[in-house]
Amino acid sequence: MINLAARDILHGWGKFLFTGIGLGLLIGVTLTMAGVYRGMVADGKALLDNSGADLWVVQRDTLGPYAESSSLYDDLYRGILAMPGVARAANVTYLTMQVRKDERDVRTMVVGIAPGAAGTPGWPPYLVAGRQITRSHYEAVADIATGFRLDDRIRIRRNLYTVVGLTRRMVSSSGDPMVFIPLKDAQDAQFLKDNDTILQNRRRTTENPAFNRPGVPGLLDAVIASQSDNHSVNAVLVQVKSGQSADDVAASIQRWKRVTAYTRPQMEQILIGKLIATSARQIGMFLVILAIVSAAIVAFIIYTLTLGKIREIAVLKLIGTRNRTIAGMIMQQALGLGLIGFVVGKISATFWAPNFPKYVLLEPQDAVTGFVAVMLICVLASLVAIRAALKVDPAEAIGG
Repeated sequence: MINLAARDILHGWGKFLFTGIGLGLLIGVTLTMAGVYRGMVADGKALLDNSGADLWVVQRDTLGPYAESSSLYDDLYRGILAMPGVARAANVTYLTMQVRKDERDVRTMVVGIAPGAAGTPGWPPYLVAGRQITRSHYEAVADIATGFRLDDRIRIRRNLYTVVGLTRRMVSSSGDPMVFIPLKDAQDAQFLKDNDTILQNRRRTTENPAFNRPGVPGLLDAVIASQSDNHSVNAVLVQVKSGQSADDVAASIQRWKRVTAYTRPQMEQILIGKLIATSARQIGMFLVILAIVSAAIVAFIIYTLTLGKIREIAVLKLIGTRNRTIAGMIMQQALGLGLIGFVVGKISATFWAPNFPKYVLLEPQDAVTGFVAVMLICVLASLVAIRAALKVDPAEAIGG
């Protein structure tokens, strides 16, 4: 039996192919949008994985250190380290800022890591080049996405740092690449005031009678010195001993240290359910709009192609072709158009995804879901053209 849909497609294959390519580019954008969301979730999970922590201890009643600001005294980790079930505890600071190299600024998350060695919570778990930080000042390990290279000199606030190591896929929940520096330097970068502010604070302190008591020598100097010290961190990262329950250890820390401690599932919920929730809803709206636009385009194209074959359809009806056969021909054309569009869209998304500034994760499951959705949209869109074709009067074949 002659396949009428295939014969008609071959008759005007050029127009049909280019129409499918145009539709494919739109489908490629849709797949990319889904990949952007997947990439945001993957960045959030990578942030938690790379921290090496089982628990995140933050300021009480905050969602820190990633979703909200959090500030703790840097000596808190000693008390946490002595608690039952705790294997390791280390201070960490996080600061999203512009890092300058020569005349170029790079948006990064600067991470202050505690003294120690590889395996310490907060440290980059692996390097692709160079070495880990070994000095207490002015060394940095950078993610390769920053574009920095070994031995580059980068400026963070007032100080210059030498890049001694490079790592990969160390990103914030927003996709910003990380730069790791010693904790003391990070505390200065985040909490140290500028020189003018320090001078103004000293002047106010000197003029304050409460600190200028004749009978208490050295009080003024002690207050001024305390204002210049930085003893705050954003969080304490905790590793739990093998066989211990993270929930039990977190409850114990919260009870005795008067802080908030999050487990891995809780922190993942904060990142995905709160931090990127608005972006996820926005991407979801884009996907719905793109699906509607795709359906409208397919419906318009198939309807236009059908109107261009009114005389041919009338002839088919005149020679006794059943309506089911005509409807099947139109639906097969719609499905063929959707198939070409999906193939073009999948290939396009695969090629341009690596060039996006943020991570785009194209998962096979999304591709399968997208294929089913495209075929369903094509079937529904073809109904408009089928309805128009079935209304054609066979007499038009004679009257034309």
